[in-house]
Amino acid sequence: MIRPPKLYRWLYSDAIFRGPESEKTVYLTFDDGPNPEATPFVLDVLRSHGIKATFFLLGNNVLKYSGIAARIKEEGHLIANHGMNHLNGWQARNEDYTKDVMDGKALMESELFRPPYGKLGPMQYRLLRKTEKIVFWDVISGDFDQNIDGNQVLDNVVNNARNGSIIVMHDSKRAFANLKASLNETILQLSEKGYCFGTLNTLLDSKID
Repeated sequence: MIRPPKLYRWLYSDAIFRGPESEKTVYLTFDDGPNPEATPFVLDVLRSHGIKATFFLLGNNVLKYSGIAARIKEEGHLIANHGMNHLNGWQARNEDYTKDVMDGKALMESELFRPPYGKLGPMQYRLLRKTEKIVFWDVISGDFDQNIDGNQVLDNVVNNARNGSIIVMHDSKRAFANLKASLNETILQLSEKGYCFGTLNTLLDSKID
């Protein structure tokens, strides 16, 4: 599913799924980094286009690749929280999950949190919504899917992006081949459609969509 299930918008009514529909802006976001191959590639492509993105980083990867995390920040991108260990909220105990999120928050220094796998239990949501801005997505690229190629990733994004779309890609080893084959062309085609690129800090003051 390229868009999140409609049920999500009801279950997680305070979460962010999309930016303002009135603005021709999309929000590129990258999950699961930093990764020593994929993240520098992403940063190079973004720099070549002069655009900024939001990186939902995993705490354990930040500890392993702190230099890459520092580069993300130095180049003006927004760092956000994806937890420490990429836990599945539908399987983890509530106390383990919330601790993992808070440990990631302390490292990332961000109130923006995206649940790994997009899976968040009802009690976890009720606890986290008090202190975190929970972010899902409007368009997911599918770059992690080994059964599709870069052309399909490109189509998934370009054909479904709309004003305010929060777009999920992954700077991970698993997604790298598809990311490498699609990212530059994705940016080019979205730009040709007249879209600007924003970071999610602009959505922090209020719940959008």
